[in-house]
Amino acid sequence: MSESATSGAVGMTVASAFAGMRSVAPVVFRAGCPDCRGRFELAASALRLAIGATSRTTFYSFTCPECGASVRKPAGERIVELLTGGGVSTLRLHSTL
Repeated sequence: MSESATSGAVGMTVASAFAGMRSVAPVVFRAGCPDCRGRFELAASALRLAIGATSRTTFYSFTCPECGASVRKPAGERIVELLTGGGVSTLRLHSTL
């Protein structure tokens, strides 16, 4: 990085860096329950993501807020990107080999 690119940030405070920014709405994810067929929105804290070595062992899970069922669904690459980017807690599963 050139000196001119960094010299402007020397006197910057956190308050000035975020001046004028509004609060950010929490991320919500749309989901559905295969048991009761309910459709709802869940906060990132209501979801869990498990990343395994293969697509068969990579999934996300949640508890249906309507019927209480434990739901587990496969998570492809795009779903993993969305969930991790939205702050969902992630568990990395390791092989025992």
